[in-house]
Amino acid sequence: MDWDHLRVFLAVARHGQLLAASRKLALNHATVARRLDALEADLGTVLFDRRPAGSVLTQAGERLLPVAEGIETALLGAAEGLREDEAEVSGTVRIGAPDGLGNHFLARELGRFARQYPSLTVELVPLPRSFSLSRREADLAIGLDRPVEGRLIVSRLTDYSLGIYAAADYLAVAGTPRDADELAGHVVVTGVEDYAYAPGLDYAWALEDRSPRRFRCASATGQLEAVRAGIGIGVLHDFAAADVPGLVRILPEVGFRRSYFILSHPDTAGLRRVALCRQFIARRFEEERRRFLPG
Repeated sequence: MDWDHLRVFLAVARHGQLLAASRKLALNHATVARRLDALEADLGTVLFDRRPAGSVLTQAGERLLPVAEGIETALLGAAEGLREDEAEVSGTVRIGAPDGLGNHFLARELGRFARQYPSLTVELVPLPRSFSLSRREADLAIGLDRPVEGRLIVSRLTDYSLGIYAAADYLAVAGTPRDADELAGHVVVTGVEDYAYAPGLDYAWALEDRSPRRFRCASATGQLEAVRAGIGIGVLHDFAAADVPGLVRILPEVGFRRSYFILSHPDTAGLRRVALCRQFIARRFEEERRRFLPG
């Protein structure tokens, strides 16, 4: 099998469209279609059900996918194995993470990691509702729940805490609630349930059950900014709020504890750039454990 044809096959399988695959590969649409046709002709079978809305793998395509991914992994590993000098680590490593963690911890830390390897490109992307490591949407992912299925390497990074916060200026005007029942007189800042992609994000009820006045924002960073701006009272990550002057933790009897897990796929976990990045992230979480659990 021609690797150029398999590379096109993988891109179409991962992106679901010939046009998206052509953009990813920097090839024109006709070339992608031609190489895919050639691969199907070589194998004597149809690999995709090509529809107006996209291309869906057939049963033959599903069987070929892990074979093609294995070849891709072997080629990547061989290329890295030829570089004996650690300073020559290169390529791209993509990390998917929740926006709060990404914006308020990982962006800074991964920037330091990237400085150690000038030839390496580090990509930090927000974690969407569904995320596939097997289809190379990321090399590493950090999630809030331990996966119960799938062929993944999973380890716990740390537990972390959340509490209820308000801006000092807001409290000076609206008053500080003495208990959770007094939240009824305040605007509460929460997430948007439809965009809560993990069970670990199920703490909005602590505020919304007690107040009819609500401001909802889908991102953790947006919620923090809304609370800092004096919009209302919200549940925030303690590690993020600690860096924001003027935020006050209130109602200390109400708090939450959740966990972060790091995930990688067995086919790519051994690649040097992926392994180095995973080791760096795990070490920094261990070193900053008190930041995530300040209590």
